[in-house]
Amino acid sequence: MSMDARHAVRWGAGALAIALIAGGGGYWIGQRGEATREAGSTPAARKILYWYDPMVPAEHYDNPNSLSSMGMKTQPKYADETSATGATPGISIDPAAGQNLGLRVVAAEVGSLPSALSVAGTIDFNQRNVAIIQARSGGFVTHVYSRAPGDVIGAGAPIADIQLPEWGGAQGEFLAVKRLGRPDLTAAARQRLRLLGMSDGLIAHVERSGRTSGTITITSPIAGVIQSLDARQGVTLAQGQTLAQVTGIGTVWLNAAVPEVQAGMIKIGQSAKATLSAFPGETFTGRVVAILPTAQADSRTLTIRIELANRGGRLKPGMFASVSLGGDQRQALLVPSEAVIRTGARILVMLALADGRYRPAEVRVGTEGGGKTEIIAGLAPGEKVVASGQFLLDSEASLTGIPARPLEGSK
Repeated sequence: MSMDARHAVRWGAGALAIALIAGGGGYWIGQRGEATREAGSTPAARKILYWYDPMVPAEHYDNPNSLSSMGMKTQPKYADETSATGATPGISIDPAAGQNLGLRVVAAEVGSLPSALSVAGTIDFNQRNVAIIQARSGGFVTHVYSRAPGDVIGAGAPIADIQLPEWGGAQGEFLAVKRLGRPDLTAAARQRLRLLGMSDGLIAHVERSGRTSGTITITSPIAGVIQSLDARQGVTLAQGQTLAQVTGIGTVWLNAAVPEVQAGMIKIGQSAKATLSAFPGETFTGRVVAILPTAQADSRTLTIRIELANRGGRLKPGMFASVSLGGDQRQALLVPSEAVIRTGARILVMLALADGRYRPAEVRVGTEGGGKTEIIAGLAPGEKVVASGQFLLDSEASLTGIPARPLEGSK
């Protein structure tokens, strides 16, 4: 055998010996590691409830080699991690960590909740104060006054002069009957003039003067804004034809949008106060006169009508206003509004338990005002809730699978 061959055989044998030693050593290390883990776990005797992925705590597995729906390897959930006492679930944090997070705990307590509600609205015409000016008899317009839609006019303001042939004929008959000296016939003729639409003043003028007056000046019976005007000089009119429409401005409506969840607080006749940016420092007082029966589907609000006095006509339709709907205070179980966690599917608060742990609790809330929220169900007076930093605790509870206390009891 040559020198090179002997060196090759010797090198191969050495490599094989090294591999065997390494394999044996690795096997020994592995066995020792297993023994160490077993020895370390035996004294603790921690009970494993299930395996889970902290990213999806709702998924539970009974196999330590399972993969979650996120594709992550699961880890054990021990019984002593769920609760320090083994009875009520909750999470614990170090007091120093809680101080760094700025946790603030307050007690739910019974107090006075003002029923004041602030909403927004706009000024509108009072549609109950509308005058329709019509021709009482057929005729034609002989003269129009300087009017146009949108003009503000006073009560008794002239609109147009109208020639009414039927009125002239009836007045002539009345004067002829009056000359007969028959009181009964005169009274009947006078009543006929009233039925044609003549005022007592006009009839008295005809009776005193002894002359017919078939031309009449049409005036507005109320003060307000001309909404429409169809009187034009020379226009022939039919009986009952509308000449103008006037809407009064002595009072106006304030239409305010109220969230439907707070609609139960509104009552017909209750007082309301309005402020407008056009009149800083002033408050206008009115009352609720109507709650419209239809809700706005897009904004989930109801429209209420508030009637306001409009002295001097300063409140203009279209103006924006802030409305405060007052009411009597009432007693309710209250927590700070910032303590309430709204997830969309349910409403929670974070309970501060007596043993220093925290657990979410489902609640049902009512009205809100003055930074306080009414708790209708889910809490008892004196129970403590976290009012600052509760969102971090809620996230931790979700990750670790801590269930919220349901509404029907403190399980």
